[in-house]
Amino acid sequence: MKSIKPKLSLSNILFGLFIVLMIIPQSRQFIQIQLQKGLSVFSPSIEAEDERIQLQTYQWTLQDVNGNIYDFSSAKNKVVFINFWATWCPPCIAEMSDLDQLYNDYNDKVEFLFVTNDDSEKVKAFLTKNGYSLEVYYPISNHPDFEVSSIPRTFLIDKKGKIVIDKTGVANWNGDKVRATLDKLLND
Repeated sequence: MKSIKPKLSLSNILFGLFIVLMIIPQSRQFIQIQLQKGLSVFSPSIEAEDERIQLQTYQWTLQDVNGNIYDFSSAKNKVVFINFWATWCPPCIAEMSDLDQLYNDYNDKVEFLFVTNDDSEKVKAFLTKNGYSLEVYYPISNHPDFEVSSIPRTFLIDKKGKIVIDKTGVANWNGDKVRATLDKLLND
């Protein structure tokens, strides 16, 4: 009877190395972030005009990392970009660089709200470590139109209060499609 011996091939070695790296917590997050970055090459889908949901209310209160209160009603009649995220979330971290670049280019024209429930010291450390300049907010009240059960979750809202993009998961937020959409919404 012929004995079956496992073949030691390059693919088996790489697979074994991948498994070992996924077991080690420090390398697992890095690998997950890199995989998510690979998935973020796709731009988010834009809702058809006749399918866009209208915000029911602008009553929502947030607080920034310095304790300043932000009243969402001040965003009425503006283009608004809302991203729900966390410092421990690999897909959130994967798209953060694109979001920061978009924020730096459009923050004087678009109302950006990066919303998290993370500890403020963790958030400040995360932003500083990565050199991000975006502004982070904490929800003081809940908004009925933004029921978020999975992160990252991002909404783009036009000046009339209609949701143009509602994306759960990682996406390419710094691509031509998103920028063209923002430019169009700003000119409407």
